[in-house]
Amino acid sequence: MDDILKVAAVAVTASLCACVVGKQVKELGLVLALAAGLLILGSAFQTAGAVRTFLEDLANTAGLAPAILAPVLKTVGISVVTRVSAALCRDAGEGGIAAFVEIAGAILALYVSLPLLQAVLDALTELLV
Repeated sequence: MDDILKVAAVAVTASLCACVVGKQVKELGLVLALAAGLLILGSAFQTAGAVRTFLEDLANTAGLAPAILAPVLKTVGISVVTRVSAALCRDAGEGGIAAFVEIAGAILALYVSLPLLQAVLDALTELLV
């Protein structure tokens, strides 16, 4: 609970500062927002390590191959980077670039999930034969 309160405090403070500074120098407001975002993501990634360890332990207990869990984690990473990048592009007034980032993120997420789809197809093939 403390972590989300810290994240919220940084986000609100940075948003207010970026809003005030952004009226004078728009680029500086965007840089401030980006710095705050990186600080927030850094805080979140500290706890993401514990989540990853838990998921790996869970996969080992269930007997899942690492090839099954890796695409899921990669897809989550791609979605986070895509969402943040698109939001920053929109904040900079580049909605067209944001749309291209989102399309590229969707294609890349599908690409990294191909091994998972192949594993599902192999499992179905084994069940049918």
